[in-house]
Amino acid sequence: MSAAAKIWSLVRRPGWRILTPVITLALLVCLGYALWSPGQDVTDGRHDLGRNGMWLQHGWMGDDSWFERNNKKDRIPHFRDSARVAELAQRLREHRITDVFPHVAPAQLDGKLPPVDSVQTERFLQGMEGFRVMPWVGGVLDDDCFPKIPGWRAGFVRSIQELFQAHPRLAGVHVNIEPWPSGHPELLTLLEEIRAVLPPGKLLSVAAYPPPTRWHPYTEVHWDAAYYREVARRTDQLAVMMYDTALRVPKVYQWLMTEWTQEVLAWSGGTPVLLGLPAYEDTGVGYHHPHVENVPTGLRGIHAGLSARSLPANYQGVALYSDWVMDDAEWRHLREHFLKPASP
Repeated sequence: MSAAAKIWSLVRRPGWRILTPVITLALLVCLGYALWSPGQDVTDGRHDLGRNGMWLQHGWMGDDSWFERNNKKDRIPHFRDSARVAELAQRLREHRITDVFPHVAPAQLDGKLPPVDSVQTERFLQGMEGFRVMPWVGGVLDDDCFPKIPGWRAGFVRSIQELFQAHPRLAGVHVNIEPWPSGHPELLTLLEEIRAVLPPGKLLSVAAYPPPTRWHPYTEVHWDAAYYREVARRTDQLAVMMYDTALRVPKVYQWLMTEWTQEVLAWSGGTPVLLGLPAYEDTGVGYHHPHVENVPTGLRGIHAGLSARSLPANYQGVALYSDWVMDDAEWRHLREHFLKPASP
């Protein structure tokens, strides 16, 4: 019997009759995934408007008690130094970041913000002249933050008001309460109450949630179109946290970023939008896989979403989470695959 006849004899056996279509299907799926290109690489800077954002760590404004509670007293000198602030400012300028959200959270049970170091805050504002500094306030819903309780809201709003009275050079405030369920009415009330006490010209920014998706069916961390419109009309900026999806396949995340980019810009009306990118590498948490959610894969999805049509008027740029986890490779990727090239 020839070799070809022997192979054909094997294929005709019952086991092979089952395995052959299974193997064929698996090969087709693998080929399809290899050929699928949901993202897009852009290196000419067309999507960089020079108004990007970044979440910053607590030490830039927080008082010494925070370092003591978190066993980080050795880190105090890193922040209480004008040269360090200047170094941060230079790096941000080089990467065309203008909006910064230094952490001043979580709120206390009476709604008050954690204390800041007044001297350090003024040092920081002096060194960050030309940037829009918006303290990142909030915390965990029903743990640190209780928007259903009017007294808590009053304390939170009053504490924000006092922060602006003490440091009038602040550009605005950035509210981040997690989770924030779609349709939550008291959180809309909280935004209205904050707006009412902000000095003229100061901005109300919100850490927003991505649209619903079948890939991550948890309603407490996704906003539908109607709620997006409600939040957007009460605020001056939405920085959308486009991560923590629990996805395990990079191209699926790129595809989802493409969809989200188009949806949040369409749903936010005229309110400026920053598209949030993950630079952190939390492992073993379930909701985040660093090989999937990272700056390169996120950018490819955002580029694809922005390339589908002309840039919407409310698109502002990207926001990076966060300054304490960005490494040299991520900064380099941002320069080479997003930022507008430096003029010769």
